[in-house]
Amino acid sequence: MRWVTSGDVRLALVEQGDPAAPTILLVHGYPDTHQVWDEVAAELADRFHVVRYDVRGVGRSSAPRDRRHYAFDHLAADLAAVLDAIGKPRVHLVGHDWGSLQGWEAITRPGIRDRVASFTTLGGPGVDQTAHFMRHGKRTQIAAQLRRSWYIGAFQLPVLPEIAWRTVIPRSLARTMSGEGVTPRPGHPSATLAKDARNGLRLYRANMFTRRRVPGDPNVTVPVQLIEGTRDAFVTPGLLASLGRWAPDFWHRRIAAGHWAHRSHPQVVARMVGEFAEHLEGGPARKELRAARAGGRRRPYQDRLVVVTGAGSGIGRATARAFAAHGAEVVCADIDLGAARRTAEGIGERAHPYRVDVADAGAMADFAAEVLAAHGVADVVVNNAGIAVGGPFLDHSLDDWRRTVDVNLWGVVHGCRLFAGQMAGRGEGGHIVNIASLAAFAPSRALPAYSVSKAAVKMLSDCLRAELAGQGIGVTVICPGFVSTAIARNATFVGPDVKELAVAGLRRRAYPPERVAAHILRAVRRDQAVVPVNAEGWIGYALSRLSPALMRRIARRSTTAEFH
Repeated sequence: MRWVTSGDVRLALVEQGDPAAPTILLVHGYPDTHQVWDEVAAELADRFHVVRYDVRGVGRSSAPRDRRHYAFDHLAADLAAVLDAIGKPRVHLVGHDWGSLQGWEAITRPGIRDRVASFTTLGGPGVDQTAHFMRHGKRTQIAAQLRRSWYIGAFQLPVLPEIAWRTVIPRSLARTMSGEGVTPRPGHPSATLAKDARNGLRLYRANMFTRRRVPGDPNVTVPVQLIEGTRDAFVTPGLLASLGRWAPDFWHRRIAAGHWAHRSHPQVVARMVGEFAEHLEGGPARKELRAARAGGRRRPYQDRLVVVTGAGSGIGRATARAFAAHGAEVVCADIDLGAARRTAEGIGERAHPYRVDVADAGAMADFAAEVLAAHGVADVVVNNAGIAVGGPFLDHSLDDWRRTVDVNLWGVVHGCRLFAGQMAGRGEGGHIVNIASLAAFAPSRALPAYSVSKAAVKMLSDCLRAELAGQGIGVTVICPGFVSTAIARNATFVGPDVKELAVAGLRRRAYPPERVAAHILRAVRRDQAVVPVNAEGWIGYALSRLSPALMRRIARRSTTAEFH
């Protein structure tokens, strides 16, 4: 630690890492100190020069003699003094909460903006940008932000906020952090919290509402990366989404986290900060960073990786093609490598064929690891591979049951477990799509094993959706009715031979798999939970909820196979 003088204030500055490496300057928010960044700094220090400091009146830094000297002019002077102490032409600035507000303000100022190579903002939109949003945003979005920002007005009151910080607010703050998965540790909350919080109130009183009537110019020229905590209790998505218009070079990334994402997900935040800095130092952009870039004409799934099993034919092939047509890089997996290659060749250079038996746990683990090493973490995974055995229950052998459950259920379990685990580790969300069937909620005496496996897939999807929502991972189950694919032709039939009847029935239905693929893309975009497809899919879904007894009577009358 060393000291930096700014006017009548001494700032406590902490450095880590190689001073010759690119510098990342981390600025904390209210009511924290530089120690809130401990975990992130440790992650970055092996390849960056990491600098932090306690802002005026906080932690080890001294407070100004004049209580009015918490205005942005003085905060910008502090930042300039720190930049002088670092002694480099340019640094990568990162701010959280009030540190982010200071950052937005600083990068508009001559003398500072030219010394900032990039700015990463967490949980703190700029005052000028917010003022424009409050004047011109949608009324519903403005109202939502005002509900979250009530405390800003309360902090303008005399005496009462100081009393609240001595009594109720510390307990409320602890509950908020605990709800975000942030546990106390030495340095955060700081030992000087009571003093820091009282002094920090002057930030609000010196800077908020002073520009509400005449906002400054909100435009910035510095490249900006916004890291949005999707569960931030203080800043709404509407306000954050409006920030992109003010920076010509803007990246918008999301973490399924709260306001203190750098405490609950330090590895993810550090990776995002590091990737952004390395890219602006001249390194290549990872696909996640490319996908986060705003502006320009981009296709919906450009720079996204989609994995599709059973991609050699039918719904899988149509889905792979549809995602590729919307810009995705696609992994086409199938037990028939030749079929997977034909699908990939029909798509072009953005498609990669793989052979995998989804029923084989070891093979699926190897496949997931290979995809990760070669292409990175998947953004969307479509567990589509499936087989069917048709005929009466008493004619099904144990092997018929095992193979059906191994492929239709265990294949989905393997895909969900392996790829969702990778998504969760990356921390930027994703989407899992599981292909079930009308048979998931429409019992059939002609398809007992198939129906059981698809019903299990639907319930698995419902369970996973509840579990993974907190990590920003959506889960959708697609339940098509009769679709014109080769599943009946490839099925095994036991008992009475009705194969030709089933094949002819699907052909006459003339519902192409491309329409199912369109429903899949729409479901991912809208994060839908259950998606019945086509008329019989919706009728079956509705009847299963309205009149299960009627569905059982229909099942007793069914004599032909019901495939998707």
